Amino acid sequence: MSNSRIAVTPAAAAVIQQLKDSYGELFFHQSGGCCEGSYPHCFEKGGFLIGSNDVKIGQIESCDFYMAADQFAYWQHTHLTLDVMPGRAAGFSLESTLDMAFIIHSRLFTEAELQDLEPIINSG
Repeated sequence: MSNSRIAVTPAAAAVIQQLKDSYGELFFHQSGGCCEGSYPHCFEKGGFLIGSNDVKIGQIESCDFYMAADQFAYWQHTHLTLDVMPGRAAGFSLESTLDMAFIIHSRLFTEAELQDLEPIINSG
């Protein structure tokens, strides 16, 4: 069984469910840009165009999670966990409607985990 590149905390999963109940199918994108771009963004499916340089690194709560390829080049050896905290989210991210903000926690994969990672999927 392959090791997942991304996980979700129970608190973040609960917020995702609230958003799904309100907006339907969702997905996440993390660009790695400055300021708001460094936060994970949650969108309605079809509400943001995935670029040819984006990669799908996995799924959380049945939501695809994409990352800009140049950002993934820095994070490819890192396990990510989506979490949530009270406060102002990135302006276009749906959790801002709940006065919540998604954040990422990270840790390096172990050598054993690196040997059996889920593959990424190029968008282009």
